[in-house]
Amino acid sequence: MTYAQAIQFLYDLQIFGANFGLETPRKLAALAGHPEKNLRFIHVAGTNGKGSTCAMLESIYRAAGLRTGLFTSPHLVSFRERIQVDRQLISENEVARFVAEIKESLKTFPPEAHPTFFEVVAILALKFFAEQKCDLVIWETGLGGRLDATNIVTPIASVITNIALDHEQWLGDSLEKIAAEKAGIIKSGIPIVTSVEEVEALAVIKKIAAEKNAPLAKVNPNCEIENPKSLLGSHQKTNAALALTTVEILQRQIPVSERQIQSGLQNVNWPGRLQLIQKPDGQKILLDGAHNLAGAKALRAALETHFSGEKLVFIFGALADKNWPEICRTLAPLAVKIFTVPVASARTANAKELAKKFHSANPQAEVIVCANLSEALNASKDVPFIVIAGSLYLIGEVLQQLGFASEIAGEHGLNEWITSSSAR
Repeated sequence: MTYAQAIQFLYDLQIFGANFGLETPRKLAALAGHPEKNLRFIHVAGTNGKGSTCAMLESIYRAAGLRTGLFTSPHLVSFRERIQVDRQLISENEVARFVAEIKESLKTFPPEAHPTFFEVVAILALKFFAEQKCDLVIWETGLGGRLDATNIVTPIASVITNIALDHEQWLGDSLEKIAAEKAGIIKSGIPIVTSVEEVEALAVIKKIAAEKNAPLAKVNPNCEIENPKSLLGSHQKTNAALALTTVEILQRQIPVSERQIQSGLQNVNWPGRLQLIQKPDGQKILLDGAHNLAGAKALRAALETHFSGEKLVFIFGALADKNWPEICRTLAPLAVKIFTVPVASARTANAKELAKKFHSANPQAEVIVCANLSEALNASKDVPFIVIAGSLYLIGEVLQQLGFASEIAGEHGLNEWITSSSAR
């Protein structure tokens, strides 16, 4: 099997949607020889900040000399971003080899219980991390937690970053319901770290932690911690506090020195989240995957803190199943000009509808509808500073078009997914 054939096979798995349940991934893991039993995990769930927190934990433990696995989603450009060892992407040959191996085991499943794309990828990652003899795997949930395929592991610590309204159609229409899904990663006797502030959501987490006798550490989101230099925004201080508290709790199992902690934090790299890049012509672009309302509020706070003197020009695109009207209302007052674009996804929000919402929220701003990202980039090429925000699909497309991604061909389509009406 070639890499291209492996990627096509993964694309073909999308017809099976994104079912929620642990029976299928457990069976897949068993057929793979239970690679998860040879690994240690820190399991990270939450609405926003999962990726950044994972990146900080990985960087700290790598600075401490551990061989680290990192499993995250979605990817920005290349599928291979999802599975990394010591921040090196899994190779194309390894993807092809593991997909070929797993493909054989899929024949044992009946059509009605066929593994989904995410379930297959999670097991692929486990097989790779076990083969690479990782000392520690930083393991991010896909969606929710309780019935997410990643929840077949027993970690040495669990982390819940925060709780906000997102994916309500699958996780529930209240903070309590969403918290219950995220808190499903809490295991008996395993420490849990969170920075959740919302009273109703925190109450759910406390209740489940108590039921499972899991020691709970509550991180103050307003703590005085210095930002990792590559990550802007006060919300990254909260994520750093989560990472530091987790490291402290695990000191007996995995000792890490203060020097190693600081080295890890100051060298962390996580693209697409308040990422400031500069083109060869000097134009500066701030990229942020503010794909839900909580993310948009964090972006607005960061812009008001770090770029208050700038006349802000936005390029914005979102997915239709997000709360884009509120995101537009949050960001619109900051802008003097806004280009709206469709996202390279079947689920894209209509650029004209985005423009209407931006205009109603800020009639003074110039709002321009563009047919695609290329048109918006060309129309704004003389603007010294641009903010490109919204869907992470859009951020990946920007990195690729501007030559800031190592991959030539984008694999954004592998981020697409649907769900079936029932969990298994």
